[in-house]
Amino acid sequence: MSAQTWANVRPPVTETTAALSGMAGSALVSVRPARLPFFAIVTGYWLYVTLSNVLYATSMNTGLAAVTGVEPFAPAAARIAQHLLLFPALLLCYWGSLRTGWRPLWRKLAVQLPLAAAFGLMAKPALDLGDYLFLPKHEMVELAPHAAMGWLTSADLALWSASATNFLLQYGFGLALVTAFSLYQRFRDSELRVAAIEKAWTAARLAALRMQLSPHTLFNLLHVIRGQVAWDPRTAQSMIVQLADLLRRLLAAGEQDFSRLREELQFVRLYLQLQQQRFIDRLTVELPAEEQLPDVWVPSLILQPLAENAVVHGLARHDGPVGIRVEALIDDDALVLRVRNDMAPASSVVTAGIGVANVSERLAVHFTGAARFRSEPDDRGGWTAEIRIPVLRTRPSGAAQ
Repeated sequence: MSAQTWANVRPPVTETTAALSGMAGSALVSVRPARLPFFAIVTGYWLYVTLSNVLYATSMNTGLAAVTGVEPFAPAAARIAQHLLLFPALLLCYWGSLRTGWRPLWRKLAVQLPLAAAFGLMAKPALDLGDYLFLPKHEMVELAPHAAMGWLTSADLALWSASATNFLLQYGFGLALVTAFSLYQRFRDSELRVAAIEKAWTAARLAALRMQLSPHTLFNLLHVIRGQVAWDPRTAQSMIVQLADLLRRLLAAGEQDFSRLREELQFVRLYLQLQQQRFIDRLTVELPAEEQLPDVWVPSLILQPLAENAVVHGLARHDGPVGIRVEALIDDDALVLRVRNDMAPASSVVTAGIGVANVSERLAVHFTGAARFRSEPDDRGGWTAEIRIPVLRTRPSGAAQ
């Protein structure tokens, strides 16, 4: 076992997590918005623009008419018609802009700028058409200068330029809005996909860790039974029966992510009973009474590798008696699982095996920093492995059963 100080157990950075930043960086290349949200956003924005322009023109006409007697801005009906006529063009320009994207910028500007300019230049013809459709001819003449000008006069060109500039700015604000929403939507979808991939990857990783424990436990116990066959066949036969029961429990536990603490302790008790039959004069085991155990859920097979380590390293390098004590209690809203074993007085610290590494990694996967694990010498000359995890009163949602 290797000495470890208290530390939060955190999972390693995964490739799928790192891929999230790559998705965000490439999101501006090409955005394909969902049709319904896209239509709703553009419609809402254009209604706001229409209302603003109509109210502005109406208020300006009212103020100027009181002073000069002339209403230079087109009436509300013509302006509403103008915005209705421009709306299909706005949808097409926005859709084309989002499909085109912005990278590489120097190449995409050759498409984006003509789209914006084309929409801006359509503003004045749309207003003239609105005048023609909704106003009688005598009113159109009276509404000079905005509707009775020629198409090639300097005043008309100036009006066209001002109208194009105004609608170009409105086009740009709307494009920024729909682009931001589409990027958010794409990023959200990417996060959902990454979450699904990480969930599947985590499940596969935990299954691999559980399968890693099964042969490890089996090989250890087969060595134990092998040592009994030659000189105590009857004990070996009894141990084989117990091993069969242990393997049945091992297979059942290996198919689920969490089990009740009571079931986990039964599994550890059966394993330690097998070891006691081999080291009958040296190994003593102390387990908590079943009625004293809290009714909580723990990761399956989380105590098994710690019990194995306690037996293997407790009995190593000496022939004296070894005691193993397993504790389970709730302390400050945390479940504490502790396995302590005696060691030889002169025993040196050895490297942690596959079991301890397995425990640390599984805690990181299950609890993502909310669990703590330590494995170190204690002040009584023994070794203590301790796990602190959140108290789970019910089976975690999404856990394999």
